[in-house]
Amino acid sequence: MSAPRQLVVEADGGSRGNPGPAGYGAVVIDPADGQTLAETAEYIGVATNNVAEYKGLIAGLTAVKELFPDTDVQVRVRMDSKLVVEQMSGRWKIKHPGMKPLAEEAARILPGSSVTYEWIPRAENKHADRLANEAMDAGKRGGQWDPAASTADQDTPRTLVVPDAPPRSGPPGDAAAGAAKVRAALAAARPSETAPGSASATPQVGWGSAPDLGAPATFILLRHGETALTPEKRFSGSGGSDPALSETGRHQAACAAEAFAARGTVQEIVSSPLRRCRETAEAVAARLGLQVRIEEGLRETDFGVWEGLTFGEVRERYGADLTTWLASPDAAPTGGGESFAEVAERVSAARDRLIARYAGRTALLVTHVTPIKTLVRLALGAPPESLFRMELSPASVSTVAYYADGNPSLRLLNDTSHLR
Repeated sequence: MSAPRQLVVEADGGSRGNPGPAGYGAVVIDPADGQTLAETAEYIGVATNNVAEYKGLIAGLTAVKELFPDTDVQVRVRMDSKLVVEQMSGRWKIKHPGMKPLAEEAARILPGSSVTYEWIPRAENKHADRLANEAMDAGKRGGQWDPAASTADQDTPRTLVVPDAPPRSGPPGDAAAGAAKVRAALAAARPSETAPGSASATPQVGWGSAPDLGAPATFILLRHGETALTPEKRFSGSGGSDPALSETGRHQAACAAEAFAARGTVQEIVSSPLRRCRETAEAVAARLGLQVRIEEGLRETDFGVWEGLTFGEVRERYGADLTTWLASPDAAPTGGGESFAEVAERVSAARDRLIARYAGRTALLVTHVTPIKTLVRLALGAPPESLFRMELSPASVSTVAYYADGNPSLRLLNDTSHLR
């Protein structure tokens, strides 16, 4: 009996707006010599990044099945979407109702035992990325991707993939598209020089020649004011007693309200459903004459049985669980809490909804430490361990802007000047 045919599928998807005009790209590669066996891309209309990424996966696996309908294959899928890789590998739950049918469709194409998934950095997924951008460019022109006009293969350096190399792990790549994606999207339309010392032929786009993307969706991220638990540094998530603001916390909320009134930039207010955020948001809303909209996705992490305990108390009672939690974003607190990976999935879905709702507007999001750090981390494309390397004071302000091409910009982090 002959060994299965070894193949690699690289897939990607993107959305210029998230949701916005979207497309995907996928390529089937022979890992023995790095040769491209098939390319596919499609403009899919208005969709989110995650939907486009799943569509790219489906297209790549379908291409394998069409190429080798009667051959046993072993396929290594390589993607820079941590969400798709972890969900299809079974390590992350699929909670979003729009993702489940896509994951199920992908799983039906080939036997599960013949497909493995590997996260790769965005820089190693340039071929599929360029195909996705070519598809979106075609959609912008009112057409569809033309394989005869594609330059993705010849413009993308190929690194051979060793079939039995161990899968790698790395930081999530499902945040929004970065500057490299913007450059790739504009490559066909604007020639430029290759960056000095770079092995890639991806054209560069200077800030002066970047397209006018219009006003971004701007999220001012306000952490709630202090509660009685805050000065004692106790775990206070969404599974505990839901404490109210303390007197200090109410003063902090009032200071924030005055600062936002002076700036005059806030147009909408959105809050976590938890009491400490609602009270902070309502103080600002009363000062600005706005209404507060509740977004469930902005609630704090559920810390399980750690709720109300200090870090030292958790270390003493649940030391092994705490060590595992600190080492892995997939580990949950003791007693059925949420892992940081689950929180990131929930916060990402809320972010996408809010970007669509407040495109071109400035919204104040009143939320908690973990959701704010997660939004900042995803905007920067930083690894999960960066959550432990940020300081967020009570009633502090951070700001992230999301442009129409999906490119985020961190503008402010942990500002407390309004409290002095």
